[in-house]
Amino acid sequence: MTRRPFLVVAGIILAGMLGGLSLAPGGRLGAESLPSRLADQEYWKIVSDFSEANGFFQSDNLLSNEQYLQYVIPDLTRTAKAGRVYMGVGPEQNFTYIVAMKPKMVFIVDVRRGNLDLHLMYKALFELSADRAEFVSRLFSKKRPDGLSAMSSATDIVAAFWNVDTSEALYNANLKAIYDQLTTKHGFALSADDREGIEYVYHAFFWYGPSLQYRSTTGNRGNFGSGGRFGSQPTYADLMVATDAAGEMRGYLSSEERFAFLKDLETKNLLVPVVGNFAGPKAIRAVGKYLKDKGATVSAFYLSNVEQYLYQQGLWRDFCANIATLPLDETSTFIRAVRGGRYGPGFGLSSELGNMASEVKSCGTAGGH
Repeated sequence: MTRRPFLVVAGIILAGMLGGLSLAPGGRLGAESLPSRLADQEYWKIVSDFSEANGFFQSDNLLSNEQYLQYVIPDLTRTAKAGRVYMGVGPEQNFTYIVAMKPKMVFIVDVRRGNLDLHLMYKALFELSADRAEFVSRLFSKKRPDGLSAMSSATDIVAAFWNVDTSEALYNANLKAIYDQLTTKHGFALSADDREGIEYVYHAFFWYGPSLQYRSTTGNRGNFGSGGRFGSQPTYADLMVATDAAGEMRGYLSSEERFAFLKDLETKNLLVPVVGNFAGPKAIRAVGKYLKDKGATVSAFYLSNVEQYLYQQGLWRDFCANIATLPLDETSTFIRAVRGGRYGPGFGLSSELGNMASEVKSCGTAGGH
């Protein structure tokens, strides 16, 4: 959802936020009772009950354009606590933050039903794939090349698949397997629109392959394509081999261990996509109530640049009020995608960690940034 390539992490001071959160001594909300897995019926009930009506965004947003999203991870993992709850918005960049934070449970909240369909596609593919190479084979409908193993780097995997032709036969077989995994194995009551949405998403990965970009399926190519005012967009392959500032690969496909962590979350139904506007009446508040009832804490919340749109649309106060319903503590951390200084003093060119007490105090008045 972001159009800006740099990231900033904003730590939030939460005691007394917008009238206040009640924290237990030591900043804990009590013993966590998050489920070790969700039954299929419970998972689908949460997806259905927490979701709002389908909303609009100006692009399909099938892929991040944040090539530098990993730069903030070292500071993020030193500040926000692992083993809690991760929240986010948008497509696959969440996976890389998830494997860094290693949460017990994940909620992805996005205004578009299409993002839910995208994550249902990913869920099925993670569950169906034994390892990274099989996952990439299924994702792009390309036959798995020989020679790939658990020791292969992300660069090795990208190189091995790059010149492999896409296969319509594989695409058709994989699409059927996705539907079967979701509807037959899990028993999810996909609507006709969801089936169409999953097919639309999966066909884009088949059609563009590892060359898929943020701009590939948007009608605004003049603004978002190479040479446009936002510059060249990274491909899926670029994001697979991206690194942090020190050159370390931290992406979700950079190791079998990271892939396996996500596969385990998906298999246990603990990565839950929800349709919701950040300023909407239900989704974030429903997540907040669920987590408070479980005694859980949100460790990190990836916002992309959604706040920019909320502020422009006069929805800032509603967003602030929704965030105040989440169970948080002094280590809970926002992750934002930013462009250097363009949207106010809270944004910068580099990855940085900041105490956001001043933002919290002004939240609901001047936009907080």
